[in-house]
Amino acid sequence: ITSIMNRVRNLKNKYRNEENITDEFNYTKISADTTDNSGTVNQIMMTTNSPEDWLCFLLKLEKKGVPQMDISLLNRLIGRYSQAVAALPAEKYSQDESYARILVRFAELKALQDPEEARDQFHLARLNCKKFAFVHVAFAQFELSQENEKKCKQILQKAVECSAVPLELLETALQNLHLKKKQLLSDEEK
Repeated sequence: ITSIMNRVRNLKNKYRNEENITDEFNYTKISADTTDNSGTVNQIMMTTNSPEDWLCFLLKLEKKGVPQMDISLLNRLIGRYSQAVAALPAEKYSQDESYARILVRFAELKALQDPEEARDQFHLARLNCKKFAFVHVAFAQFELSQENEKKCKQILQKAVECSAVPLELLETALQNLHLKKKQLLSDEEK
């Protein structure tokens, strides 16, 4: 029995070593692939898997072009944002501003492709990150762009009721809505 147990142990050790070598090879191969950034994604997921790292990576990826003009970049961005949302549990990061920004930007990008899916994503962002005023303002801006002024106003009023911060941001957005401006916040106000 001891002899058999030793053989089994040796086989297990041999298998583990071969598996580690294969994993290292695959990781090196993935890291060398810079066209789809999967090495960076794997590194983020295997190390910190933090909203800050994801947001930094995603914003760098966005700087490679204009998603509204480049359908390939838009699809790649949507895929990466989707991956980030899936990798970051809402219950752990709902109070994290970077996580909220990822959810909002994902919804904004989805709006370029499919407004109904974008609306679902905005609902998800608002549900998970209700303390951030910018989440509500982004959703309200989306509804305003879809010519749903009533829904836009409701979103902003509910944000005030649930004490989203900063309150000034919501007040400015409501004021701009009453003034019939197409943008709830100017670039300076953002």
